[in-house]
Amino acid sequence: MPEIVRAALVQSRWTGDKDSMIKASVELAREAAAQGAQVACFQELFYGPYFCQVQETEYFSLAEPVPGGPVTEQMSALAAELGMVLVVPVFEEEQAGFYYNTAFVVDADGTYLGKYRKTHIPQVHGFWEKYYFRPGNLGYPVFQTAVGPIGVYICYDRHFPEGWRALGLAGARLVFNPSATSRSLSQYLWRLEQPAAAVANEYFIGAINRVGVEPLGDDDFYGSSYFVDPRGQLVGEAASDRESAIVVRDLDMDQLVEVRQTWAFYRDRNTAAYASLVAP
Repeated sequence: MPEIVRAALVQSRWTGDKDSMIKASVELAREAAAQGAQVACFQELFYGPYFCQVQETEYFSLAEPVPGGPVTEQMSALAAELGMVLVVPVFEEEQAGFYYNTAFVVDADGTYLGKYRKTHIPQVHGFWEKYYFRPGNLGYPVFQTAVGPIGVYICYDRHFPEGWRALGLAGARLVFNPSATSRSLSQYLWRLEQPAAAVANEYFIGAINRVGVEPLGDDDFYGSSYFVDPRGQLVGEAASDRESAIVVRDLDMDQLVEVRQTWAFYRDRNTAAYASLVAP
């Protein structure tokens, strides 16, 4: 019997406030579970607007501890209720002045498994993330879940091949990349980078984007969330570029074995030749 993981991506339009945004996202997660999804990932900083379009202290009020905060507790309960692994991107406050762009992972029984902190932090017009976030300091963890080993890489991280590779070396079979990426800046890269990373690292990737125009900026997020397989092919169609949506797809994990036996990239790596890549 083939090993199939039914996985889901949740993209949501901004609803106006944190509580309604959480409610809308939970409803979409429930819909995914009703379709048989075993794992789901929300979009980057899922319960707020993408506040990094401005540099204002008021948005630090959206941050909360991970674990121990109300969203961690709510999503742990939801995962246990639905029997579904959840990947939940949030604004994390470790202590006063220590803030991170974070995604935590909850297993299908509600167990909190850990978190990934976004490693690469942009600081360009409309993406003023260094104002809010410290660079991640937890490395590239792979979480052992009910659907197997999964990893997380967040938005701007996707432009950097090193983390993708670190997740593959650590055993990830499925990597989620929750994002907030707008139409005018990098849409042309959206269909290039994740498929290329899936091929180079021989695993599945779930690429999630926000959708719609939000109140802090005039550019729109173009959704188009999708899964891509280790051959670089989309699994089904991408989501709408205008509306909230869920993407539920069956991922055939046996394909990983086939691809890795055909293209033995991990075998053929020549690490002795790579020292200059990390030279100061």
